[in-house]
Amino acid sequence: MNAGFGVDVAVLLGGALLVIGVVASGLASQYRVPSLLLFLGLGMIVGDDGFALIRFDDAALAQNIAAVALLVILFEGGLTTDPTSFRRVGVPAGLLATAGVAVTAGVVALASRYLLGLEMETALLMGAVVSSTDAAAVFAALRGESLPRRTRWLLQLESGMNDPVAVMLTVGMVEVWRADPSGLDWATFVAAQLVGGVVVGVAVGLAARFLVTRFHAGFATSFGVLTLAIAGVSYGLAALLGASGFLAVYLTGVVLATERRPVRGVLTFHEGLAATAQASLFLLLGLLVFPSALAGDLGTALVVTVALVFVARPLAVHAVLACFRVPWRQTVLVSWAGLRGAVPVVMATIPLTAGHPDGSLVFDVAFVVVVVSVALQAPTVAPLARRLGLAADDPTAVAAEIVPVDALDADVVEVTLPAEARVVGSTLREVPLPDNARISVVVRDHVTFVPDGHTVLTAHDRLLVVFPHGFDLTDLDLWTFGADDRPDLE
Repeated sequence: MNAGFGVDVAVLLGGALLVIGVVASGLASQYRVPSLLLFLGLGMIVGDDGFALIRFDDAALAQNIAAVALLVILFEGGLTTDPTSFRRVGVPAGLLATAGVAVTAGVVALASRYLLGLEMETALLMGAVVSSTDAAAVFAALRGESLPRRTRWLLQLESGMNDPVAVMLTVGMVEVWRADPSGLDWATFVAAQLVGGVVVGVAVGLAARFLVTRFHAGFATSFGVLTLAIAGVSYGLAALLGASGFLAVYLTGVVLATERRPVRGVLTFHEGLAATAQASLFLLLGLLVFPSALAGDLGTALVVTVALVFVARPLAVHAVLACFRVPWRQTVLVSWAGLRGAVPVVMATIPLTAGHPDGSLVFDVAFVVVVVSVALQAPTVAPLARRLGLAADDPTAVAAEIVPVDALDADVVEVTLPAEARVVGSTLREVPLPDNARISVVVRDHVTFVPDGHTVLTAHDRLLVVFPHGFDLTDLDLWTFGADDRPDLE
């Protein structure tokens, strides 16, 4: 007798591959090897052209799985995006995500047409597929890196918002091959994707924020699952209405993140999901590609990669940021840090599954572009920033990480004191905290101690502050800087 199920072996093999990948990533991180590249290579090794442990060639299934993974990644990116960034760099980021993508696609198309002799329709399709930066790659590369705040914001917002434009261009060029869409068809499609994505994303985000603020205590134990379900509703509703689900789910995360207390409590949950989605996505794409088929298209792929990284991307970034008088050093860094990741490969599955005659060529080129970007650009972003003299900004505002303690109706906040704080150099007796707030622990130079009234606060102290729920966090800003000395983040 056999009580097993058909999925048993797949679960075992999938779990084993993820364990191997995570362990290998931990070891490789010591040598600055991108973990996403390891998962990609692992998929290729166990796939058809490797040890053939897993046979997988279903591009349509890979496309669907990838869409779900990108949903999780973009939602986590929205939750971790500082809402202040929209006010500071929202306009240039929005232009990079729209006009910048179009310029990038156009320049790559011209290079593909005149350097490689491709048909113009195929060249435009090639440019569309590789035109957008990838949220998964950018978020992974920026996590833990010391970059200037505005540069980090710009890259995060651009990568979170530019997928819809790449999708529109790719789908549009496939439709040009299938039929002959009119100008009105293009205008309607673009408006529905962008405007609909914004409307749905913001609307669902506002509704979700109302829900979690009113009823958070009732489902505190399942709040992570609830927020994930909200992401699914946002994406699905937008897609149902013909809008961009990727843009909608990202904006829903951004709007929901403005309700800091409950969201901070589940960030670890979503960060873990996003990391798993990234690993699974690159593992899946490694299984999907056939390295033996890349050899014939390698020359074409390298020409497109060089045109993209060294010509198209810099031209697009400089054209957009020149309007905002961004210093040339930051422009160079933003240009180089525009990483390509899973999104171009996912975009490449669209012509592949549609039966486009050059679908395999486009897929192979996109795969090589991703490998070069993750292997070459990702590890060199931080060194380039240092070479350009763009060290990370010293914090100029209270950096607070909130951990809700729902059972006690209290919050525990980790505050990092910037060097500019007025309380630096004073004792706690001289600068008492607002009513009902207490510093329970201070961490200084990796030493943890309980403070008293004679403790002198120093720059970069990490304070663990406890206060009842409902305490206004702006009071911590006032305590730190004073009413007239709070710095401007411009």
